[in-house]
Amino acid sequence: MTATEQRDTTATDSTDPLDRTRFPVDEWALVELRPSSDDLGVTETLFAVGNGYLGLRGNVEEGRDSHTHGTFVNGFHETWPIHHAEEAYGFARVGQTMVNAPDAKVIRLYVDDEPLLLPIADLIDYRRSIDFREGVLRREVLWRTPAGKRVRIRSSRMVSFHQRHLVVLTFEVTMLDDHAPVAISSQILNRQDGEDEYHVRDKAMGDGFDPRRAEQLNRRVLVPRHSMGDAASGRVALGYQAADSGMTLAVTADHVLETANSFTERVQVEDDLAKLTYRVDAEPGQPITLTKTVAYHTSRGVPVRELVDRCRRTLDRVHAEGLEQQYEDQRAWLDDFWARSDVEIEGHPEVQQATRWNLFQIAQATARAEGNGFPAKGVTGSGYSGHYFWDSEIYVLPFLTYTAPAVARSALRFRYTLLESARRRATELAQSGALFAWRTINGEEASAYYAAGTAQYHIDADISYALSQYVRATGDVDFLSREGIDVLVETARMWADLGFWRTDEGGTFHIHGVTGPDEYTTVVNDNLFTNVMARANLRRAAESVRQLAERDGVEYDRVVRRLRLGADEVAEWERAADGMAIPFDEHLGVHPQDLHFLEREVWDLQNTPLDKRPLLLHYHPLVIYRFQVLKQADVVLALFLQGDMFTPEQKRADFEYYDPITTGDSTLSAVVQSIIAAEVGYADLAYRYFSSALFVDLADRHHNTTDGVHVASTGGVWSALVNGFGGFRDHGGEFSIDPRLPESWTSLTYRITLAGTRVRVTVTPDAVQLQVEVGERAELVVRGEPVLVSAGEPVDVALDGQGPRLEGVPEPVAGRRRSDGTVITAIVPGT
Repeated sequence: MTATEQRDTTATDSTDPLDRTRFPVDEWALVELRPSSDDLGVTETLFAVGNGYLGLRGNVEEGRDSHTHGTFVNGFHETWPIHHAEEAYGFARVGQTMVNAPDAKVIRLYVDDEPLLLPIADLIDYRRSIDFREGVLRREVLWRTPAGKRVRIRSSRMVSFHQRHLVVLTFEVTMLDDHAPVAISSQILNRQDGEDEYHVRDKAMGDGFDPRRAEQLNRRVLVPRHSMGDAASGRVALGYQAADSGMTLAVTADHVLETANSFTERVQVEDDLAKLTYRVDAEPGQPITLTKTVAYHTSRGVPVRELVDRCRRTLDRVHAEGLEQQYEDQRAWLDDFWARSDVEIEGHPEVQQATRWNLFQIAQATARAEGNGFPAKGVTGSGYSGHYFWDSEIYVLPFLTYTAPAVARSALRFRYTLLESARRRATELAQSGALFAWRTINGEEASAYYAAGTAQYHIDADISYALSQYVRATGDVDFLSREGIDVLVETARMWADLGFWRTDEGGTFHIHGVTGPDEYTTVVNDNLFTNVMARANLRRAAESVRQLAERDGVEYDRVVRRLRLGADEVAEWERAADGMAIPFDEHLGVHPQDLHFLEREVWDLQNTPLDKRPLLLHYHPLVIYRFQVLKQADVVLALFLQGDMFTPEQKRADFEYYDPITTGDSTLSAVVQSIIAAEVGYADLAYRYFSSALFVDLADRHHNTTDGVHVASTGGVWSALVNGFGGFRDHGGEFSIDPRLPESWTSLTYRITLAGTRVRVTVTPDAVQLQVEVGERAELVVRGEPVLVSAGEPVDVALDGQGPRLEGVPEPVAGRRRSDGTVITAIVPGT
């Protein structure tokens, strides 16, 4: 059995991995019919609700039992000094960690003074669901109390897409048979120190080492600045300032209790707790309905009292508009989202459900992120400390560019606002131009491990790639001329300065001492991905400057003055791009991942025990770095992003070489492997990789869904569908379609928006249909033939098959001979 086959029987099993007695198939919802304490962290992530700015994990209203409590505001973070065991110049100095914001989800229930605690409750019935069309988390419980009384509890939770700062919670209790005293305790609780009012620590805090998690700050982070409670109005508020970053936050909640029963209320406010308790004399059949509307506002330094006023204005507006309007606005927003973004797979409801869950997660991670980036876990968990990575540009921005260009523009403008920080970082690393931080929240580098962090200079090219893709797809030359051009110029300057010329056969341009996407191989020379992407960055910068000079002389002059653009710089970028070293091994017929990659021996993945995976959790980095073994697609990713720079034969040879030595230890890998496997003809393997990515979180494939949704993977699922099976490409401003539909699928439908025109693409085994849904017309190339599709005039293009079809999986690398005659051997370190 090859390493690829071994992975296919474990991490990439294409069968439905979910327990359908608990999570039934529903094409438009995720439904849970039975609670469990065994996977609390996973379900807290799966049932999280958010809007890109604000996110609430799927913790139960009662607050207990939970794995990891979480309420997160995008960009709201604390800073802390990074202490290196051995210091060196230029190391990251200040860490950044997303703060666990005060928790307003808590609504505790007591009947006959007995608390509802799901793990021990006698539940007659239970259902929890989130409908992707309404964006509301709902739960219905039928509870038999210890006294034998039946109680129906219905709750809902919504983070508004329409009103960025708003959360709407409802909690309805009905005694079905008997009278009982009922108490409902609604709270805002500061959980940042990791304990609740019962001094119960999050279960997650006892788990072992995992570098993918957030740092734990063993000190007070949120300093109390404001508290208020008024039982008569039902309004409570808390306000804080982060101790070191100085960021401020306010949270305010309004309460309305509706019931025919008699009740009293009592308010209690402390530094870390605001609680409103209702005591109800409940009669059978008389519902008790609590509506809790909550507003969160944050700032980099505005006084807390000002934020409290902003919360007040948000809640006053909601009160004036009415609750029903909030739900209608939510539904309308999602109607528009699905009209632009839905991907339909006919006849496979379990795939359809998982696809829509993934697309819904992209919305929850990006929709209202305005002015911020997209954390690796969105606003569903604290994994990776809430940092922004290259994930956004390579895995998430393509979806937004072709379905929600306004959101894509906002994300690119956020990178533009970090340009000054990137310039400072470049200077610190003795480079010209700008070098964007590998992981960051505020623009400063927060990666303490430079080999797999700062050395990933390709972040510059990734941002420039996404920017260029956006401009080509939208025609937004205004953004390019006024702001985007600055990013292209400064990143091109960095590459021109970082690389150097080596005179041989006319001269080649080399880039040394960098790390590519594969973090199991670090600080290398001429990493193929980096060089190929840097070449595209240099060419695009030169092209954009020359086009601006022709299109708008006044704006061009401003750019020259603003950036002190030299007359010979553009020509130098073009020369460096043309001379870029692109390693190729004639003997093996593949592109080496870097200059010396093929000199190493191969890690024997086939004989590596599964309990030693992922490798990064069980082997020292130096051990891993000595082998040909990949954490994630590197060369293969270059084949996708810069596909017009490689021949079909090169793509197949490279894929066949690198696929067997790719562990898939990163969730970023399977989607790319699926896309290229589909293109070169490994159809079955492409589908298995797609299935692996599709259920990364739903089935907890990587055993860390508890830390939050893998947002990049959700974006990659869209790419695997649209670029992989759907065959869509956008190289050099040409939009083309060459599909690879799985054999068991009867049709695949997706949407792409080009310069304001939305085109619906439907792929069947023997045809591609193009139809304009919004706009006038679009030009595409289908299987090499130009096609113009206009409004009201669908176009059908006949297909002769779905591309090449190859059986099996690529053969192992071990056993091949290098050009010097040596044989590549397979080794398991330590055995």
